[in-house]
Amino acid sequence: MSKILIIEDEEAIADLEKDYLELSGFEVKIATRGDLGLEMALEGAFDLIILDLMLPEVDGFEICRQVRDAKNTPIIMVSAKKDDIDKIRGLGLGADDYMTKPFSPSELVARVKAHLERYNRLIHSGVPQNEIVEIRGIKVDKTARRVWVNGEETNFTTKEFDLLTFLAENPNRVFTKEELFREIWDMESVGDIATVTVHIKKIREKIEFNTAKPQYIETIWGVGYRFKV
Repeated sequence: MSKILIIEDEEAIADLEKDYLELSGFEVKIATRGDLGLEMALEGAFDLIILDLMLPEVDGFEICRQVRDAKNTPIIMVSAKKDDIDKIRGLGLGADDYMTKPFSPSELVARVKAHLERYNRLIHSGVPQNEIVEIRGIKVDKTARRVWVNGEETNFTTKEFDLLTFLAENPNRVFTKEELFREIWDMESVGDIATVTVHIKKIREKIEFNTAKPQYIETIWGVGYRFKV
């Protein structure tokens, strides 16, 4: 029996969703606060999570980010907010689906079944999955050499991709320009480390909301760069 976690602060809605899912043969648990839901999601063995966006203590975006960093559990995000930016942000953080309230409980059940079937086919197919690196809205597909920033695919040159991937795979570690040059260009720097600075600038222009105050690739003055998580 598949186990579903509903993280929803409106108890009437949560109970209605629970009733319909249990009638369809699912085991269902409910958390009505964000912090409790996050704890249950990270520690429990759930097959799918239904996640409300607006929650007390911890919002749905933060829950989605932390769960996706730790697990591949399918996440259906639900919200009364109809803004595309919220949908884009939620999907960019790793949600598998986004439903706008109000919706019919039967539609929710149908989507739950579809996502569980798709996920089960994927993990039991025996087909190697693409190697993915995901950090705070940035998704790097190493196998396909593709990058998405908050759900929108962004083009990178070969060296930009290699540099971004290397930094993202080694978060919170500071690298000197010389180390990055040797790692990405596979040669001694011989005084040409300025190319690292140029590539960092170009990457920031593609991933940062404000390049003057970078949220991902930080400059550690006098040392080098690090990818912050």
